[in-house]
Amino acid sequence: MDSSSDHIVKEIPHLIRLFKSGRYEKLAGTDTIPAGIDPSTRVQSKDVIISPQTALSVRIYVPNNSVPTKLPLLIFFHGGAFIIDTAASPIYHNFLNLIALESNSVIVSVDYRTAPDHPVPACFHDSWDAIKWIAFHVSGNGPDTWLNEYPDFERVFFMGDSAGATIAHHMAIRVGSENPDDRRIKLEGIILLHPYFWGKDRVGSESDDHPWIGSVDDIWMFVCPGTSGLDDPLINPDKDPKVSDLGCSRVLVYVAEKDILKDRGLNYKGILVKNGWRGDIEVVEDKAEGHVYFLFCPSCESACNMRKRICTFINN
Repeated sequence: MDSSSDHIVKEIPHLIRLFKSGRYEKLAGTDTIPAGIDPSTRVQSKDVIISPQTALSVRIYVPNNSVPTKLPLLIFFHGGAFIIDTAASPIYHNFLNLIALESNSVIVSVDYRTAPDHPVPACFHDSWDAIKWIAFHVSGNGPDTWLNEYPDFERVFFMGDSAGATIAHHMAIRVGSENPDDRRIKLEGIILLHPYFWGKDRVGSESDDHPWIGSVDDIWMFVCPGTSGLDDPLINPDKDPKVSDLGCSRVLVYVAEKDILKDRGLNYKGILVKNGWRGDIEVVEDKAEGHVYFLFCPSCESACNMRKRICTFINN
């Protein structure tokens, strides 16, 4: 092979490196951890393949709870800039074990396909297919025994971090705007942790001098090559005519003071209000913290307080 074909032609720091030959190297998020019984929380998990054709799967978590009652259902979408990480990534597996234990909830983590092999909107299609598959279990006669037995489909929540929060937002819009046959679950609320919303024009404290501005622009144009640009409604809710269709009554948004995406999360409440959405929304800013810090420092005070607030939101 010509050595020039292995020259780096593009790199998005901490995410992906592309070579002239077409080969790429993901720079993080490739480690995995198996499902099973978590030794510290005793939460049980298992992987279920939904579609062999697309390799779409979910990881289901059930807390070790002997009380014979139906539990809230949390459908989770992991982050990773639409490029890295999976439902089996250790940081997400460990995070969801804690959430399942502390909130006493059933969790379904969606293992959607990622770019560059599967550019956006593949992740949105996969996530909607997973929601519809989960909805098959409302009758108690679905293909998975855990979902037939444990969840309360009258208390359903979507949650995601970063790119996963963007997915959760759009899935809530689809619940609120599409065919009633696809609304056999009752979506009570969504939880957006450091959502990856963006846009062409700078807002709030965003500055062209920020070292991450170019990368955030670059990520979206890379993962969604068919995009209309940085104001694509898939990434900029302020440009989405369907934003008021959000199909839930409650929203919890977390932002971090040191996160370049902070102001977009802070603006989300205003966008919903001005477009006529009439639910309740709470926006919380964690001071002195960076993007998705809670995945890497689960025992720090801010992360513990965040999980407590999530649990309160789910069990309100």
